[in-house]
Amino acid sequence: MRDRGTKAIATNRKARHNYTIIDVYEAGMVLVGTEVKSLRDGKVSIVDAFATVDNGEVWLRGLHIPEYTQGSWTNHAPRRVRKLLLHASEIERLIGKTREGSLTLVPLSLYFQNGYVKVELGLGKGKQAHDKRQDLARRDTEREVTRELGRRVKGMRG
Repeated sequence: MRDRGTKAIATNRKARHNYTIIDVYEAGMVLVGTEVKSLRDGKVSIVDAFATVDNGEVWLRGLHIPEYTQGSWTNHAPRRVRKLLLHASEIERLIGKTREGSLTLVPLSLYFQNGYVKVELGLGKGKQAHDKRQDLARRDTEREVTRELGRRVKGMRG
């Protein structure tokens, strides 16, 4: 069987702005058929989603996959809780890290990998407003530096 590669479905661009990502995990998702069809159409919102660890299992909450338009009575509930598939050692590590403090599991991206739906989870700590401002200022200065270096390489003066 040929390798089908990776195809992005959705990314949570605000996650890295609102959280300092400490560690990243890749997890599979337990889905029903109409959810997969909606995902193949690219219809999903992961903005409000987060993951929790309950009774030794990881659950993704707040993920919105709209009902499949051609679905019938077999359609799914758009905001149902979905189970994530991780190795037992990873789950144990997550239990320890989420219990110790103010760490949250945030989905960073959703993608197909070899026909399976995968979610990239980030273990993150929430940023304060001043941290966000510092990150924006740092990014702006880095952008200016690279622009200036590019100008100097090209021989222009700015």
